[in-house]
Amino acid sequence: MDFHDQLATSAFVARLLTPSRILIALSGAAALVAGGMAVSQIEPGDRGVAPIDSTSSYEIGGVTVDVSGKDADAARTGGWREAQRKGWRMLYARVHNVPFAAAPRLPDSTLDSIVAGIVVEDEQISARRYIGRLGVLFDRGRAGALLGVGGQVRRSAPMLTIPVMWSGGAAQSFELRTQWQQAWARFRTGGSLIDYVRPVGTGADPLLMNMAQARRPGRAWWRMLLDQYGASDVLVPEVSIKRSYPGGPVLATFTARHGPDGTVIERFVLRAETSAAIPRLLDEGVRRIDMAYADALRSGGLYPDAMLVEDPVPIDPLDLAGADPDAAVVAPGDVASSSFSLDVDTPDAAALARAEQAIRAIPGVRSLSTPSLALGGVSVIRVLFQGDAAALSIALRARGIRAEETGDNRFRLRPPAATAPPAAAPAETVPEPGTPA
Repeated sequence: MDFHDQLATSAFVARLLTPSRILIALSGAAALVAGGMAVSQIEPGDRGVAPIDSTSSYEIGGVTVDVSGKDADAARTGGWREAQRKGWRMLYARVHNVPFAAAPRLPDSTLDSIVAGIVVEDEQISARRYIGRLGVLFDRGRAGALLGVGGQVRRSAPMLTIPVMWSGGAAQSFELRTQWQQAWARFRTGGSLIDYVRPVGTGADPLLMNMAQARRPGRAWWRMLLDQYGASDVLVPEVSIKRSYPGGPVLATFTARHGPDGTVIERFVLRAETSAAIPRLLDEGVRRIDMAYADALRSGGLYPDAMLVEDPVPIDPLDLAGADPDAAVVAPGDVASSSFSLDVDTPDAAALARAEQAIRAIPGVRSLSTPSLALGGVSVIRVLFQGDAAALSIALRARGIRAEETGDNRFRLRPPAATAPPAAAPAETVPEPGTPA
């Protein structure tokens, strides 16, 4: 290429690279660099949120106060004391499942000794007024004695929790740090009836517990995951975020799912006016989903799947003989054993002990276990019975236990019907002396 050709080529390139086109080219290159930086930021170290350890305290959140005082400090002190009083009554009502008005009151000196801390969720302070939404932490050991639970509350079976968030038409669980996962990580489970098993989201968690796994109905893979994480069942709380426009109102649809089949426990919708209120919106969604799971546990609808928690079947020594021709042959009259689930009302530990003792005494019961314990609700007792469902029903009725078959190898046990006392015999009239009999 000679000098004239080079000059013509340079002029052509100069005409193409106008200032606006140069700006577009530079912005495109910057976008590519920014995209590469965004991709490079998705590293395993950025995954996972460690959950808050709340095993040593009960927490009551969302306590609203509005107190006035002679100055700002006095108003804040009065607001915190009012939060302690209301928080204690809310905790008592939640633990004993009674209305807030039926919860007893405690003096401030006693509350000061059992309150472990105050969590400020939102507050507004003026010269003489304090408005806030607070959380109250109660020491588990000290408050447990006043609650009548000895510092411990019987909870559900361990539940593997996989939070799924839909945003922009895509679903994420532990692939990246999501606001939904952060909301479940900061949720204090010490006062909940549900024993949540919350994975951190590091290591192999994003591969094992993703959206595809949350929708997988197969029990074999679920059983492997539950054994690995020390759980007995699975919970999949979902949230779908829809934004009207960037920074504008947000509509969130929450769905509480249970089990490998994704059974819907409850679904509700919450709204936030701005995108800045999304964390508070998600915290409220976690609280309401926890209440939905707790209500399902009390009503007996949160029991583990029979195919997820299998009792070990006793092996008969004769079964080890295999195809040996010298092995003994099982007689045709022998009855095979089957596994059954019994739903029993257990208002307290004594009721559970009585139920287990009565069931264990039934002829044909080879083993008994309680995979789901819910004091104050409905517990699940698994039995290995030598016979079919009809034989078990007859055996239960023979012991005075009313049994209603509710499904495949599942019975609902009812307390024995109250029998009316026998009518007293009419009193005999003693004739007076001298009157004919």
